[in-house]
Amino acid sequence: MQEDKTPPLLHRTVLLQEAVDALWDADSGPAPRGVYVDATFGRGGHSRLMLSKLGAEARVLALDRDPDAILHATQGEGAIVDARFRIEHAAFSSWAQVVSDLDMGPVQGLLMDIGVSSPQIDNPARGFSFRFDAPLDMRMDTTQGESAADYLARASVDDLTEVIRTYGEERFAWPIAKALIERRDEGQPVRTTGELSAVVARSVRTREFGQDPATRTFQALRIHVNRELGELEDALESALTMLAPGGRLAVISFHSLEDRIVKNFITRNSREEVDRRAPFANPKPLMLHAVARIKPSAEEVSANPRSRSAVLRVAERTEVPWTAQSGAGADSGKGTKSTKGKPKGKTGGKHAAKDVITKSGSVKGGRR
Repeated sequence: MQEDKTPPLLHRTVLLQEAVDALWDADSGPAPRGVYVDATFGRGGHSRLMLSKLGAEARVLALDRDPDAILHATQGEGAIVDARFRIEHAAFSSWAQVVSDLDMGPVQGLLMDIGVSSPQIDNPARGFSFRFDAPLDMRMDTTQGESAADYLARASVDDLTEVIRTYGEERFAWPIAKALIERRDEGQPVRTTGELSAVVARSVRTREFGQDPATRTFQALRIHVNRELGELEDALESALTMLAPGGRLAVISFHSLEDRIVKNFITRNSREEVDRRAPFANPKPLMLHAVARIKPSAEEVSANPRSRSAVLRVAERTEVPWTAQSGAGADSGKGTKSTKGKPKGKTGGKHAAKDVITKSGSVKGGRR
């Protein structure tokens, strides 16, 4: 496999202005106070803009599980030198625990930009892209966990089929999994991105126009290795307990699997549902108010093609106090299924949220 000589795209933070503006009501004034969490720092575009808009008494806590992101925030020309800023090496699902450990609570705004970033895709050594022949790693945190190659070395054909089908929405999941396992059993386990791409290309009978046949399989393995959907669910649930009344939640997702989880979470905590078994019972207290659904503008998509599938969803915490009972109710929302760490299929349902507000672009359903 020849190395791709195409220069990497310049990293641009997707929905930068829209996401930061969504974290507080415009009526709150030009310099909001409080604690704001950027749970997915990346290269810091959102954190930097937050700091430029927040007042002297505000604080920004950033998290990232990628050691490269931590280095970028703390060393070299890109380092953020601001007494109001702090960054921690941690998964975004643990943001509430970090806030508690640092005694920073309650939180006025939580921002999450889900998925793999352009610097990760464009670094061959990370193993996220089939554009380069490199070790098949795919871990967002390279200091721990199992690489994609290690997973392929132990997975059963049934488990691998389910991962590729569920997380990649790949209709040829079984023949791809079968070919990978057969190659492993012959003493030639897949260890590089080039080898994986070649096996998938031979297993996929028809190709989608404009898409490499390995796209869905690479996505599926990345999501599985990093437990991305389970991380997202955990992070969202913490918003109910840690956001202050009036605090804002803003989540940018790039794929329907992620967006469906965010959409259903906001819906089941912001929309009244009648229990047909007890139609006269008091309605469930609503802990969120759905605020907006925002897509990138045509201008942003033209300047940054990786933003084309991005969706920003915004919700605001109500004054309803969180209790263990209310948290259990949120977990049991009708029409949803947990993805806690393993494939469980789609999470849509008849109570899926409707669009609330649309700004700066169309509302049609990339990577940042």
